[in-house]
Amino acid sequence: MNKPLSPAAQVVLDAFWKQPGDRSAIAAAIRAAADQADAANVPSYIRGDVYWPYRNGRAAATEHLRAIAAELEGIND
Repeated sequence: MNKPLSPAAQVVLDAFWKQPGDRSAIAAAIRAAADQADAANVPSYIRGDVYWPYRNGRAAATEHLRAIAAELEGIND
């Protein structure tokens, strides 16, 4: 039996199932994942000297995921 998904994983799955088999559905799922990794969502235990490197790393990952989603949607064609 499958474990219930976390809320973040469920958002990504729901985005994909809106239009299964379509590249835009995959792009929507990736964009939903990027929203979950948004740089503003820094855990409260990340403090001090590691705060900004952590936040900047999350921002870079989010930007990368959004670029993949845009490519799948053909926005950069």
